[in-house]
Amino acid sequence: MTAFPTVTTVFDSILYRDAFGTPRMREMFSDHALISRYAEVEIALAQAEARCGVIPAEAAAEIAQRTDVSSLDFDLLRRETDIVGYPILPLVQQMAKQCGEAGRYVHWGATTQDIMDTAVILQVREGLKIVGEDIDTLRGILADLSRRYRDTPMAGRTHLQQALPVTFGYKTAIWLAAFDRHAERLEQLKPRVLVGQFAGAAGTLASLGDKGFDVQKALCEELGLGVPVSTWHVARDGLAEVVNFFGLVTGSLGKIALDIMIMASTEFAELYEPFVKGRGASSTMPQKRNPISSELMLAACKGVRQHAGLMLDAMVQDFERATGPWHAEWMAIPESFVLTASALHQAKFALGGLTVDEKKMAENLDISRGLIVAEAVMMGLAPQIGRQEAHDVVYDACRLANETRMTLADALSANPQVSGRIDRATIDRLTSPRNYLGLAPEMVDRVLSAAKR
Repeated sequence: MTAFPTVTTVFDSILYRDAFGTPRMREMFSDHALISRYAEVEIALAQAEARCGVIPAEAAAEIAQRTDVSSLDFDLLRRETDIVGYPILPLVQQMAKQCGEAGRYVHWGATTQDIMDTAVILQVREGLKIVGEDIDTLRGILADLSRRYRDTPMAGRTHLQQALPVTFGYKTAIWLAAFDRHAERLEQLKPRVLVGQFAGAAGTLASLGDKGFDVQKALCEELGLGVPVSTWHVARDGLAEVVNFFGLVTGSLGKIALDIMIMASTEFAELYEPFVKGRGASSTMPQKRNPISSELMLAACKGVRQHAGLMLDAMVQDFERATGPWHAEWMAIPESFVLTASALHQAKFALGGLTVDEKKMAENLDISRGLIVAEAVMMGLAPQIGRQEAHDVVYDACRLANETRMTLADALSANPQVSGRIDRATIDRLTSPRNYLGLAPEMVDRVLSAAKR
């Protein structure tokens, strides 16, 4: 029998890991990648301190040359991390042994949180790059859908009832505009978030005397990060902003997923996720074609939203170094990145091959027998008989149409107040949903021209 590894979450499950994540993002936040980031920061610190004359240049060169993450004893690192509560001290001890005499300069003047926070920022930088690429790809897909279906009429719905006609391109353009804003938000948050952390035990850089700011700046330059204006050991708004940004991104994806799932229901049948043999199949109902990608997007949206709340809660930290909220971030940040990557991946698949049934959209638009454009008729009659009387006349006609299952046009023609003022051709024109799209197509154009993509 095959020996299965012991895993307890969907993120590492051999069954579900690619449903709730992507290999690229999982690797970015894997243990090995994180430990490698810790070592990268320690090496950069040594090099920065050598530049500033704090430690010998030869020692920094030895640390950079002899540190070998692949040769670390990971079992020992795990056991000692469990004892210490943090991985940096056990890691520094092993790095010091690897580096020989130069090892005594590893972690010089730093504190554990300096290394861990900066390493996480390096992960965040790479993770945001992936998210940004996926957002840009999705924006391209949505832009194509908006152009293609700019003039495709369909029923617009409010409170799950048919309201007024729109176009499918108008709907996708609204989705697109949200992701244009997300792309803008992403670029705006980077300068605030992608800054290093190096401040020492209580954040005052006391251990380095008058060299503290110089080393801090040099370390950030080594890593290509911004220099913090102040210590952020207990000011966690930057990382909270990232995860809450993901809450916005996945919230938009959740909205798209919900629309797709409802529109793909048997009664609507207006669109479908791409067909892949066996995908969304039922074990007992061969006719089923479940919207799996949308379901996964919605689940990821809910998961990220919980982590967004957790990150806000973790901002409430005591004094100069926290006693627990910091640890909550260790759960929320990696999982939020993985879930967001999953949701974006599923969205690219679902929207990239979306099957749109324009004929069914047209049929659904007509099922109200013209009632969906009652507002258009009211506004067309208002110049003739006044707005309030027009409202009452159309209201009565709608009631008659509902009770007798006749069309709104027939119901209006049966009313002498209407037929005596406007001819049947005008009534037919006013009650045609395709003649009451408002500025929906032009709004598509405005979205498409509003941002570079």
